Amino acid sequence: MGESARALITSVTDRFTEWSPAAEGASAGDGPIGWLGYDDARSRAARRTGESESVVCGGAVLDGVEAVLVTFEFGFLGGSIGEATAARIATAFQRARQRRLPVVSLVATGGSRMQEGMRALTQLHVLAREVAATRAAGLPQIAVLRDPTTGGGWATLGAGADVVLALRGAQVGFAGSRVRPEGDPDAYTAEAHRDTGQVDQLVDPAEVRTTLGRWLRLLTTPAGRAADPPRALGTSTVSPTGWDAVVRARSPQRPRAQRYLDDYFAWREPIRGDRAGGVDDGVECGFGWRDGVTIAYAAQLGTPTRPAGFRTAARLVRTADRLGVPVLTLVDTPGAAADGAAERAGVGPAIAELFEAIASARVPVTSALIGEGGSGGALAFAAPGHLWVAPDSYFSVTSPEAAAAILKRSADEIPVTADELRLRPSDVVQLGIARSVLRH
Repeated sequence: MGESARALITSVTDRFTEWSPAAEGASAGDGPIGWLGYDDARSRAARRTGESESVVCGGAVLDGVEAVLVTFEFGFLGGSIGEATAARIATAFQRARQRRLPVVSLVATGGSRMQEGMRALTQLHVLAREVAATRAAGLPQIAVLRDPTTGGGWATLGAGADVVLALRGAQVGFAGSRVRPEGDPDAYTAEAHRDTGQVDQLVDPAEVRTTLGRWLRLLTTPAGRAADPPRALGTSTVSPTGWDAVVRARSPQRPRAQRYLDDYFAWREPIRGDRAGGVDDGVECGFGWRDGVTIAYAAQLGTPTRPAGFRTAARLVRTADRLGVPVLTLVDTPGAAADGAAERAGVGPAIAELFEAIASARVPVTSALIGEGGSGGALAFAAPGHLWVAPDSYFSVTSPEAAAAILKRSADEIPVTADELRLRPSDVVQLGIARSVLRH
């Protein structure tokens, strides 16, 4: 079960002020559906935990950032969600919107409260409505999944948050431990949910305070203008031919996105996955700290980008747009993954999703081509009119090899084809695709 709600609040906050719940008139006859013994069970839970419900809500300061805190007490009827629980949470979210504060949910729940039947289950609509309204208001939501986080608590406050953190080893899943089918116990772990892109980060209990503080600072301090393009980190010389540009971009010695991100940001925190079971380790997305403000980033790491990579980048852009955070994208891929698995996973719709996210973003998006710019898989990461190119990069409608094959040319003609494609950085600028070549 882990530590109590009060102990957890003390460990992660600088200051906490509990909000007295609104009047919670007890339903006659053992709750809303007359469950025999429910009143006694609540009384025992209250004596055992010192709480009157399974959630404690209030205003808090975490690492100097003011927030609204929703903390579950698992010792009170398994942290289950009933009408009074949902009412307290709804009030907390409403106060967050009134005060323009982020919401942090420290979740530990077994799901809906059986003793309230369907009246309890329908409280998930209440929670979903508050999550959606807070999202529409442009306020950040962070969830920390404790052990266990199952049922409706996971499917609303947990999975509905902008950033999902989870304690290592925690049980996480829609199905609780007493009702899930046998056969795959590892699927119901925080680690498995991170592997499948449903959890952004795993944290140890001792890391929760620091990690929450970093995330709150990132999500509440957006830069007030477009992100500056990065400085070039590789060669500064101009490629004499198109094929030379391709060779340079493909060189193992050429700086990759990780070096650019390390050089650009003082520190950063990543998000992971497309929230639909997909992860592409060839794409890194997250939020970074630069000159005292936050810039979001989506970076290709030089591999063929898979559907989950495009969807994760689209998720990043949409989240940043909602929170008013400008975005930096780093373009570097030989192209979108083209194998059968990528097609079955919807690579075309995934690319369309990212194109749409960038095209509809209200925040400025700055892009830098730092290596290979292979066809539409690269273009999807590039903001039109706001693209810069590194000296050791190229951008092409397709690879010179593919272009030669399409035109029924021999392998010997690939270098000539590269020249004809006008794919060098200077060509891309002259064609009006990029604004200029990055400087050191």
